[in-house]
Amino acid sequence: MTARLRIGLSSCFFHSDPQRAVFKGKTLLYMEQSIAHWLIKEGALVYLLPTLPEGAPYSLTEIVEDLDGLVLQGGSDVAPQSYGEVPLRPEWAGDFVRDQYEIQLVREFHTQNKPILGVCRGLQLLNVAYGGTLYQDIEAQCPGTLKHRNWDIYDLNRHRVEVLAGTALDQILGAGGSHLGSKMINSVHHQAIRQLSSEFEVLARSTKDAIIEAIRHRAEDRWIWAVQWHPEFDTETARILAPGEELLPSVPLLREFFQQCSIRKS
Repeated sequence: MTARLRIGLSSCFFHSDPQRAVFKGKTLLYMEQSIAHWLIKEGALVYLLPTLPEGAPYSLTEIVEDLDGLVLQGGSDVAPQSYGEVPLRPEWAGDFVRDQYEIQLVREFHTQNKPILGVCRGLQLLNVAYGGTLYQDIEAQCPGTLKHRNWDIYDLNRHRVEVLAGTALDQILGAGGSHLGSKMINSVHHQAIRQLSSEFEVLARSTKDAIIEAIRHRAEDRWIWAVQWHPEFDTETARILAPGEELLPSVPLLREFFQQCSIRKS
């Protein structure tokens, strides 16, 4: 039996809150169920990665050595402090603690040349980790753009993206080598890439306002990709759309990630 891939999943944080009814005053680390199930359905073993306490008997390096790849899940805003800015509004302060935790993960997986896949916040975090910046809020800083987040309908908020012709993502998703063109995606984010890190190239953009929706690391010996949408929210229910409005398929990207993990595992 072939050994299953061991995929590390970065944690989301509920920080210490003395008013919270559950685990009063304690920090909680958690995963969103859909992303775990998305990975599991393709056969991976999923491990939620905790922070390490001071004086831990092993290092982050040892943890990463035991894993085959990293997925950065969505969640809270990336803190403007992480890319040298101050919040334009208090509610956009983000989670600096989580940023630093995930940047450490990214650096260690990069050092060990193991694949990384970022989802939504994960795309933003990767851009910041490699020196890029973000729009703190798309509507405030880019007037006239699409509505990239609608809280009331959440992942039923959708728009088209153009997968850039000839890119690696186009090759993975295109049928029989043909250009994929534009497809529908879900959209639940209000931050986005402002200045793209020089270490990344663009794979897809929103068709109406050119917001960057997918990126990959330029180095041919690395596999570090990210998408702004949530492929893990791709379910049969979510696919009930008008003809011609089908969601971009989510499985090919995941299988490509797993293939790259397997190559480096061997």
